[in-house]
Amino acid sequence: MSKLQVALSIAGTDPSGGAGIMADLKSFQARGVYGMSVITSVVAQNTQGVQAICHLEQSILEAQLKSVFSDIKPHAIKTGMLAEIETIERISRYLKNSDSPYILDPVMVATSGDQLISQDAVQSLKEKLLPLAMIITPNLPEAEVLCGAKIPDEASIYQAGRTIQTQFGVKNVVIKGGHLEGEATDVLFLENGDILTFRSDRIPTRHTHGTGCTYAAVITAELAKGRPIEKAVATAKRFITEAIRTAPELGHGNGPVNHITYKGE
Repeated sequence: MSKLQVALSIAGTDPSGGAGIMADLKSFQARGVYGMSVITSVVAQNTQGVQAICHLEQSILEAQLKSVFSDIKPHAIKTGMLAEIETIERISRYLKNSDSPYILDPVMVATSGDQLISQDAVQSLKEKLLPLAMIITPNLPEAEVLCGAKIPDEASIYQAGRTIQTQFGVKNVVIKGGHLEGEATDVLFLENGDILTFRSDRIPTRHTHGTGCTYAAVITAELAKGRPIEKAVATAKRFITEAIRTAPELGHGNGPVNHITYKGE
């Protein structure tokens, strides 16, 4: 029996270390889980934006997926940046044959505002992956794309969450309200109908690069350890709040958060 639980991230890269695969692996390690990764896209990005993107050939993506799934079973699987329809379809085939919890971070736009995937890929993600996910973790702009409506206030979050659940057959949804004014409020919609709200003080900083990746990665790590969803989200909320509060202030733009500061449960 393995001495460590294993989490797999399928996503794009970030050479500056704040987002994507790099943030996921740091978060897995911080939560005591062995991390693996399959790279979908090589992204030249930093705290100031995205400079270039190269999507890997499907043969290389397939080879990576085979390497992982034929050898080491992940106890939880997270996807991030999936930019092409063929990539989404290929990954969906592996997920359908896996009994591990699947966490979908619907990465569409970078913190800098750069668009990361096409509209066609968004539609494929809705159809192929959302129904397979145990939980999805959209921020407000991503939730607006998924539900097809603006979310101008906290009250609108509650309608959006239910719409996403019913329209796409998603079991659990956590909508992150960091783009609103006031407290940073996240709302978790559970498949049994319960709704849980997680609040934290808003931290005045521009250093929030990779927060979405980190948040979803912590949830993935906790689910890999067998924690219930509500506790996984609560841990992720505490983790990201402390990670933002202690951000190392690196780079000339939106700097990364601190992936090694939070030590609590």
